[in-house]
Amino acid sequence: MLNTLAHPLRHASLIRILAWRDISGRYRGSLLGSFWSLLTPLLMLAVFTFVFGVVAPTRWPGVEEQGIGMFALRLLAGMVVHGLLSEVLSRAPTLVTSQPNYVTKVVFPLEVLGWVALLTGAFHAVMALVVLVVLDGVFGTGFSWTMLALPLVLIPYALLLLGLAWLVSALGVFLRDLTQLVGPLVMVCMFLGPVFYPREAMPAAAQPWLALNPITVPVEQVRRVLFDAQWPQWDVMAQYSLVAMVVYLFGLWAFSRLKKGFADVL
Repeated sequence: MLNTLAHPLRHASLIRILAWRDISGRYRGSLLGSFWSLLTPLLMLAVFTFVFGVVAPTRWPGVEEQGIGMFALRLLAGMVVHGLLSEVLSRAPTLVTSQPNYVTKVVFPLEVLGWVALLTGAFHAVMALVVLVVLDGVFGTGFSWTMLALPLVLIPYALLLLGLAWLVSALGVFLRDLTQLVGPLVMVCMFLGPVFYPREAMPAAAQPWLALNPITVPVEQVRRVLFDAQWPQWDVMAQYSLVAMVVYLFGLWAFSRLKKGFADVL
């Protein structure tokens, strides 16, 4: 297990190469190339502003007086956090099955595939967050020192997603139905999370259950450090980090155990 835990350091170059190939391959042949990673969040912001601010206005306590633009920024922050989950988990069921040669014909550290999926998603999330921070700093609530805490909020979230990706990708080799199941679950996380509304908008009895959604804490803490100029709630982040580490270790353990049977199935 210790040898498995050390694989990010031992295979750092391989992870970096594969992740960059994955990122660049997505934009290969497009006119604007990787500039789409910056343009996409701007287009999303414009759509959110029009749909939720003009066509179907959504009430957000304490934000109405700040205007439609501020509401759109809060909405975009939630979508960026959820987008990372969607990017990683949507690929997870076929992460191994889409690369049979890595399993059957070469000696390859399969755990690397999880890191590649995470870093590809993280690249697009970081680009969107850069846009979000700049727009908020210039046109929104302004720049604040608390923005520096963004990595402290997102690193535990990334570890949790990596653990889930390993678990789902390993199970996906044996249970092909996971491909059909993960998509709806990702949508459930979005609509039953504080993306389009704050936690307080839900019935009081349902609010504690919202904490079981993996995006709830990151979304709320990202908004806290970006728009409220407040440091993260350290007790909440400590609890979330503990859960994230458990999921990370369990996902890695499950993947290392199940990968012994991959070749027999593929």
